[in-house]
Amino acid sequence: MTIRGWWSALWPTRRSRALDVSLALGTAVLDAVWLFYAEQHFWLPPWEVSLASVVLGLALVVRRRHPVGLTVFGLIFAPPTGGGGISALIQLYSLGAYAASRRTVIALAVAGYLLYLIFPGPTATTESFAVRAITGFAFIAPPVLLGLYMGTRKQLLRSLQERTERLEREQHLLAERARGEERTRIAREMHDVVANRVSVMVVHAGALKAIAARDPVRAAETAAVIGDMGRQALEELRHVIGVLRQGEEPLTQGTPSFSEIRELIGRSSAAGLPVEITVSGEERPMPPAVGRTLYRLVQEALTNVHKHAGDADTEIEVAMTAEAVEVEVRNAPPRAAPRHGLPSGGNGLVGLRERVTALGGGFEAGPCEGGFKVRARLPLPAS
Repeated sequence: MTIRGWWSALWPTRRSRALDVSLALGTAVLDAVWLFYAEQHFWLPPWEVSLASVVLGLALVVRRRHPVGLTVFGLIFAPPTGGGGISALIQLYSLGAYAASRRTVIALAVAGYLLYLIFPGPTATTESFAVRAITGFAFIAPPVLLGLYMGTRKQLLRSLQERTERLEREQHLLAERARGEERTRIAREMHDVVANRVSVMVVHAGALKAIAARDPVRAAETAAVIGDMGRQALEELRHVIGVLRQGEEPLTQGTPSFSEIRELIGRSSAAGLPVEITVSGEERPMPPAVGRTLYRLVQEALTNVHKHAGDADTEIEVAMTAEAVEVEVRNAPPRAAPRHGLPSGGNGLVGLRERVTALGGGFEAGPCEGGFKVRARLPLPAS
């Protein structure tokens, strides 16, 4: 380890470094001066006792990093030299505050207490054993207990801080995930709205071009239909963009009914696509998520027929049961290649699969007898 790394390991912050260095210097000076003039009788002369006190005081610079080693050094060095006083109190406090094991703290505190009882000094003392026992306990127990309390408090605050930071990170990730899911849902809604209506508008525009000269009345009706559908598409698109501008406000939606699905089919029929719908079972209100998914599934399937099969015959079958709604949209082989050249982004079926699987249902899409089939099962929640 380099000197810089050793320095950083001893003191994690400048404040702790300044505190420990000042504490070590101050304790060394106070203990040295006090014991030099205390007129206590030890094996060593007063100046040597003061020098030992300086050594014990300066050793406090490592109290955070090596509290156990510092205490062991004090227990070995202090009794025969008679040095230390205030430094012993700081050693005991640091042992309780920074030692990793409480068993080690208790063991060293008991060892120090026993050493105090059996080794009071080089000369006999006039104090009784009971007085020495009480004095030793009063000298050792308070700093150790205070250190244990402060160490536990610091660990608790550190754990709370880490928990708070972890919760903030988790909340941030959840918020990012929710925003991502909302963006995906809005993008899916925009695709469904724009793709279906614009596809039908393009088909109507092609029909308008074909009949403009020979049937002006029908051409005017077709132009009105294109205008209405364009305004509806703009209104829905404006609503979605407004939600995006407002930030976190959710995209509110109603629950489409079978009448709205029939209106959707009617627009495709008006554009020249022969579509038939058959509903088996009782038509009843559906949960919002199921109703929206059913509507978007029929919408996307009809859009794909407009794009890829032109005016191919299309059948829609919806089966209402107590457990689920089953829907199948299939079209016959196209009579001719579509002339309008509508582009395909390839995201429609992917979005439908995501919608259906999110509800716990099943989704199938693929070729069928020269045409194409989309089938889904949307489970209903238990009543």
